Amino acid sequence: MCGIVGMVGQGPVNQEIYDSLLLLQHRGQDSTGIATAEASGVFHLHKARGQVREAFRTRDMRSLLGEIGLGHCRYATKGTASSEEEAQPFYVNAPYGIVLVHNGNLTNTRELTDELFHKDRRHLNTSSDTELLVNVLAYELQASMAGLELDPEQVFQAVSRVHQRVEGSYAAIALIAGYGLLAFRDPFGIRPLIIGTRPAADGKYEWVVASESLVMENAGFEIVRDVMPGEAVFIDLDGHLHTKQCAADPKLVPCSFEYVYLARPDSIMNGVSVYEARLRMGERLADTIAKYTPAGTIDVVMPIPDSSRPAAMQVARKLGIEYREGFYKNRYVGRTFIMPGQAVRKKSVRQKLNAMSSEFKGKNVLLIDDSIVRGTTSREIIQMARDAGAKSVTFASAAPPVRYPHVYGINMPSRQELVAHGRTIPEIAVELGCDYLVYQEVEDLKAAILEGSDLDDLDMSCFDGRYVTGTVTEEYLAWVEGSQES
Repeated sequence: MCGIVGMVGQGPVNQEIYDSLLLLQHRGQDSTGIATAEASGVFHLHKARGQVREAFRTRDMRSLLGEIGLGHCRYATKGTASSEEEAQPFYVNAPYGIVLVHNGNLTNTRELTDELFHKDRRHLNTSSDTELLVNVLAYELQASMAGLELDPEQVFQAVSRVHQRVEGSYAAIALIAGYGLLAFRDPFGIRPLIIGTRPAADGKYEWVVASESLVMENAGFEIVRDVMPGEAVFIDLDGHLHTKQCAADPKLVPCSFEYVYLARPDSIMNGVSVYEARLRMGERLADTIAKYTPAGTIDVVMPIPDSSRPAAMQVARKLGIEYREGFYKNRYVGRTFIMPGQAVRKKSVRQKLNAMSSEFKGKNVLLIDDSIVRGTTSREIIQMARDAGAKSVTFASAAPPVRYPHVYGINMPSRQELVAHGRTIPEIAVELGCDYLVYQEVEDLKAAILEGSDLDDLDMSCFDGRYVTGTVTEEYLAWVEGSQES
């Protein structure tokens, strides 16, 4: 899970890319970067560890010249979170010069690494799968060229061969020096990518491609549509849009965890409002809570801010129980789920949240969270509620038990770190320290997201163990567990 954005403008794009990354900051806090290109083909690049506001100074912004550019905020799922060398964008100088950003996770990195060395004769300097992706694209672009000049059809041929070689999830945006901006999405559309446009003063059109629709809405762009699974979009320097389906058998199966936790509620993805999907999760969760908790054991419903708030409001409304805000959130601490390392996550929970004792004292509280993954955050929150004077604590998750690793761009590499793996729900309740524990049913989550949309399937692999690409083996999962830190 990362945030990516690319723009083709009729004036400098550096500030708008920066502003877009601020809007996408919730998708990654490890590092960030911006690359721009002048019409002559000269690239300008700045990337650094930390959040967007920390990484760019006035002098950095002044150096990012050009009317076309892209940006990235990183949440590490491959490689090392602390490595500045693995911050994106990644650059290769041939053919022409390519700068690329990527959201997702490649699942055949071992095979690609071997191919790039023995077949493509390309050197890799990091363990980032984004460096693999940009090198595969560069090699296939070189192979598709028939002459000196590059045309959109040659670009699309290259993307077609990228799809044939690369497995996993990837939404990518690339600048090709002197030619334009390329965006493409894996054949299952697991990670989101959306196109927007607006007219410029000279009558031409400006374009943006980004992870979430809120980027378009905040910058005055009209949302055109989602990039389709397997599709490539090429926007030349004159602002002309070229598109082509580049996958043999595309099928839209987006990641359900985007709707549960990752995306901002004011975004629309694949035609589904994230906010409305979370309201529907609450509607269905309320029925399950009523089924599994004794009558009279809940006095008040409280969300764990912020992503669970829509679900909690609907639970309270449907159950006819008072809704209260019992936790105050410190806005200056990042999202604990995407922080690297269990010790950091645990410490940050109490820095991020403070329980207000006046709301808890002597009450039977129902706490609603968007999901329970490792249990680290949930355990701390339940204890905070007890310390604040709660008489009893019922804990409910708007998502089903996370029992399987997520290999498509969310940092859940090991089954052993998942609190639900190998445990029954009563056993998980004991582990977390709550009086009652309720999870959303798998089919209820799926129905809540799909309702009223044209979608007919979702990647729910972390809940049901079904990996939609069909290429994730038990051997691969064991290798990930042994080689990748959470």
